[in-house]
Amino acid sequence: MGCAGSSRSKGDETGKKVRKPKPWKHSEPITRAQLVQMRDEFWDTAPHYGGRKEIWDALRAAAEADISLAQTIVDSAGIIVQAADLTVCYDERGAKYELPEYVLSEPTNLTGEN
Repeated sequence: MGCAGSSRSKGDETGKKVRKPKPWKHSEPITRAQLVQMRDEFWDTAPHYGGRKEIWDALRAAAEADISLAQTIVDSAGIIVQAADLTVCYDERGAKYELPEYVLSEPTNLTGEN
């Protein structure tokens, strides 16, 4: 018998399969230009919250890719997917990476104006 905390739970090694994020609504209607600006600001500042830059870069690439390519990117980078929609991930060293829904998909109330 080993220690109670020494065994790995199922799926700990690979994490979850990536899936498309659920539809979401911004607090107020926003334009595509505003969404792009929010995304750029997040990705520019994200590495300052901790974690490794190469993992942040891989997460950005995965967030901007289709689902099958996103799965390949996270698998190749050794990213452990805690939430299947990529909102919560970990690297192999245990650092946590949290992604807001606005970098993963478009809101349902995106307006056509710029």
